[in-house]
Amino acid sequence: MPCYAIDGFVPVVDPTAHVHPTAVLIGDVIVGPGCYVGPCASLRGDFGRIELHRGANVQDHCTAHAFPNQAVIVEENGHVGHGAILHGCTVRRDALVGMNAVVMDGAEVGPEAMVAACAFVPAGTRLPARALAVGTPARVLRTLSDDEVQRKREGTEVYHALTQRCLATLQETAPLAALPAGRGHLQLPELRSLTGRAERRE
Repeated sequence: MPCYAIDGFVPVVDPTAHVHPTAVLIGDVIVGPGCYVGPCASLRGDFGRIELHRGANVQDHCTAHAFPNQAVIVEENGHVGHGAILHGCTVRRDALVGMNAVVMDGAEVGPEAMVAACAFVPAGTRLPARALAVGTPARVLRTLSDDEVQRKREGTEVYHALTQRCLATLQETAPLAALPAGRGHLQLPELRSLTGRAERRE
């Protein structure tokens, strides 16, 4: 992975974490045990610290950055969807930040809370535990149910499994020129299970 020291600060990645080779880590970055950092994510610890605690995931094309002497903290099992931007904020344990959402400086996403896709959480906002926040600027729509919190946990567990799969089997390779005869589709039981829940809910 592209990994850079600055002012003597070298990123730290726990050996049980997976950081994709195209992700960029700079400076005061700490990636904890069992974390997943996706393709083309940018964790810039050149002004303030970036911390990912145990089991957190920061997916592809996410950006984490902070103003000087501030920090981005994603606590245990925090879940940050594709393309989200975290700037000087805190994502508490088991919380979720949806795809392309933006969470600004000094904001806090409470434990087990969810920020909807494309929402904008303004600087200094405090979202309470289990809040569902939507819109631009984000507002609390309602409190999440036990079933919704459980489904979020299951989604995060899929990323825990992906971390293990990447550590075990991910490798750079050249593409095949043609589809091999008899090649099936990638099938993962845990993904089918989550899809089934979503379909039943609709």
